[in-house]
Amino acid sequence: MNCSEKALLGGGCFWCIEAVYSRVKGVCSALSGYAGGARKNPSYEQVCTGATGHAEVVEIHYDPSLISYEEILEIFWEIHDPTTLNAQGADKGTQYRSVIYYFDENQRTRAALSMAEAQQKFHQPIVTELSEAPEFFEAEGYHQNYYTEHPTQGYCYVVIAPKIEKFMKKFKEKVKE
Repeated sequence: MNCSEKALLGGGCFWCIEAVYSRVKGVCSALSGYAGGARKNPSYEQVCTGATGHAEVVEIHYDPSLISYEEILEIFWEIHDPTTLNAQGADKGTQYRSVIYYFDENQRTRAALSMAEAQQKFHQPIVTELSEAPEFFEAEGYHQNYYTEHPTQGYCYVVIAPKIEKFMKKFKEKVKE
């Protein structure tokens, strides 16, 4: 695959976002990490306090000949609630905010258009932050591929598995074989 493009998205717990995108056809890698805060190389414990300003995000590397940026965003709007400010379900705090970080003006324009189109599907206003991509800090190793490594863990079973199931039903043609 030609993994020449990347997207940087936050939609609640990074375990959820990473678990879905790692199953998307055309995605080469989905890496959990932190972005958007003031501290260099923050730890999970520091980010969880909310004091660093970072969001839990996933850096997605993908092959644009197999999946478009618009398709990446279409999945994003389906797998989390972009109308809740600084929260996804029981996960609350600025680190769980809905955010699209763009890498260039072209991505910004495409993300803004995608957001406007997605708004038509929601009764409440979308509160997703749209900002220029800041420095990305890879999360600790134990956060990578968390769902794959711990599928029967409570959070994985109750929160992540339903998101994966929803993705697989709605986007059958985009699921890796």
